[in-house]
Amino acid sequence: MPDTPLLDTVAVAAKDPEREQPWAELGLKQDEYAKIREILGRRPTSSELAMYSVMWSEHCSYKSSKVHLKQFSELPQETPRGKMLAGIGENAGVLDIGQGYAVSFKVESHNHPSYVEPYQGAATGIGGIVRDILAMGARPVAVMDPLRFGPLDAPDTHRVLPGVVAGIGGYGNCLGLANIGGEAVFDPTYLGNPLVNALAVGVLRHEDLHLAKAAGKGNQVILYGARTGGDGIGGVSILASETFEDTGPAKRPSVQVGDPFMEKLLIECTLELFKAGVVNGIQDLGGAGLSCATSELASAGDGGMHCNLDRVPLRDSTLAPEEILMSESQERMMAVVEPVHVEEFLAICAKWDVEAVVIGEVTDTGRLEIDWHGERVVDVPPGSVAHDGPVYHRPFERPDWQDALQADVAEKLPRPSSGEELRATLLQMVASPNLCDRSWITDQYDRYVRGNTVLAQPENSGMIRIDEVSHLGVALSTDCNGRFAKLDPYAGAQLAFAEAYRNVATGGATPLAMSDCLNFGSPEDPGVMWQFAEACRGLKDACLALGIPVTGGNVSLYNQTGETAILPTPVVAILGVIEDVRRRTPSGFVAPGERVFLLGTTAEELSGSEWAHVVHGHLGGLPPQVDLAAEKALAALLVAAVGVVSSAHDLSDGGLAQALAESAIRNGIGASVAVDGDPFVSLFAESTARALVTVPASGADALVALAHEHGVPITPLGQTGGDTLEVEGQFTVPVTELRDAWTATLPTALA
Repeated sequence: MPDTPLLDTVAVAAKDPEREQPWAELGLKQDEYAKIREILGRRPTSSELAMYSVMWSEHCSYKSSKVHLKQFSELPQETPRGKMLAGIGENAGVLDIGQGYAVSFKVESHNHPSYVEPYQGAATGIGGIVRDILAMGARPVAVMDPLRFGPLDAPDTHRVLPGVVAGIGGYGNCLGLANIGGEAVFDPTYLGNPLVNALAVGVLRHEDLHLAKAAGKGNQVILYGARTGGDGIGGVSILASETFEDTGPAKRPSVQVGDPFMEKLLIECTLELFKAGVVNGIQDLGGAGLSCATSELASAGDGGMHCNLDRVPLRDSTLAPEEILMSESQERMMAVVEPVHVEEFLAICAKWDVEAVVIGEVTDTGRLEIDWHGERVVDVPPGSVAHDGPVYHRPFERPDWQDALQADVAEKLPRPSSGEELRATLLQMVASPNLCDRSWITDQYDRYVRGNTVLAQPENSGMIRIDEVSHLGVALSTDCNGRFAKLDPYAGAQLAFAEAYRNVATGGATPLAMSDCLNFGSPEDPGVMWQFAEACRGLKDACLALGIPVTGGNVSLYNQTGETAILPTPVVAILGVIEDVRRRTPSGFVAPGERVFLLGTTAEELSGSEWAHVVHGHLGGLPPQVDLAAEKALAALLVAAVGVVSSAHDLSDGGLAQALAESAIRNGIGASVAVDGDPFVSLFAESTARALVTVPASGADALVALAHEHGVPITPLGQTGGDTLEVEGQFTVPVTELRDAWTATLPTALA
């Protein structure tokens, strides 16, 4: 912010309406600035301008995506277990999972900050999503990290990836949160614009639910946690709202600096405040900092709040009021507390060595009023800042190049024809960056802290025990294939949904709800907006077909470098519930002598596949056909077959060949299988609604009967055993050779 000789107060703003203001430098459009003046009936003060600039940014206001996101709020707000306890519009979704328990989960993005400063960008992404969960009244118990990077051999990937992984591990490990899954995908379009999405899940009792609102005239507004500093001024709210240029972004506000040890104190302090019953409303301070917390709490409550900004504890005494309002310093929360409880609130904070200060109170004026050393610097309708920002009906249209892209089918590419060529293709595939072992990444995370992790990487889904007596648990998976979404964004979004849904079911859990993180290029490109609109429509239709509500999520736009947009990447997170985690289904072969079956139907679907990408560097054609009814039947079968099947592995990237390899590698148990028809198609096609399962010989008839009952095609493939993977009549490969190829890629590339 530029220096001003005198404090820019509301009174001053009324007297010099023509003062030039840096609205463009703060990311506002001319018509947006004019709208602010219309709302206020005068020019804004510098502090008000700061608030509107961050709150009306793309990242905070969803101004380009609101018109398409509206359809999600119109979906039934019920899970297969009943009504959601909290959904879209809250800090995070909250679901009833039975036995008086609820879970809160959400996925968000921290993409651009993680490119600028990989460690802190990723670390504070974890910190922010954890506070969203905490603000709902839940104890955070686990995190996940869907990641996208440029090519593995690119120099900048070697700068970004290690820093991002270290940031996620460093922050999450210090908090004592298990990292139970995620993704790591490599593609040239993410070079210069990595995607760092973060998911958190927490547990609460129904009666512990808290919402973000400031209600009750005279109730006190308390800011507690870390002090406010100059780090993160503008931060993600502006940084995530513009496109990176080839030579680097023109504006890069400082990335927030995280302190996981302060966050740990903040978590324990907040949970004790909840238990003591001294909190009426609460909001974490993430994107847009105090601008967001004050305006959103006031707007969602009785509509009025008065704050004294000079009471905010600072790390830097030189900060101007507008800088304090824009700062996105981490590890901060804001609570609304009845006067009678203030003393107890402050005492609990002192016990945890968490600084807490009363900075204001709830009013019935319908205004958000903020003073600085006795002078009024903000006087606005809070809803105009928090919820009534611009709504853009961006033009969107199907790109001219879409037809040519879809006509360039991978089914016409040269393919292996002999057993020797199939064997070589399998080894090439399992060693490819998108299919290889992720241990180099996941070994830096604590996956088992707190002792309730049941499944984690490299399993299909992560699973956490919720109750140590009943063994009630939840499972989570995140997925997206951006290549599929590029070929057909409607189908691609549904394929992401279907894979996450299927992954949860393979572990034995019943899918309940969805959160999403929609990562796309510039909304100013009509082709990108068409991709976004189609993806939203696809997700809505998938939710309706499978009876799964959207609990909330995140939109991340302007993910492109110069004219190069990322692959459209609508990351989908599905949460499911399992009654007894002791009966979960693992993904790897567990014993020799068991029968191996394929559930579902395989078609010649190779376009957008990992084989086309790895072997030919090709992207074209139509993605695999989506059959949501078949996905629903398969999931129901996999849940019904808990205790019957001994292992289950979904079929997705890499097809049956990759599932067989990973299942064999998991416990060093080989298998001998026979495939019908074209062996290449059987092994490498990526048709949906399929799973690879094993069952003890004595249970084969029961599995076949269950498959017929649920209308799921079932094909016997062979049996487990030995130390090789054999495809009869084609090739044999030792499991140790598969393991060596699978595990070497990341350590070699990142050494």
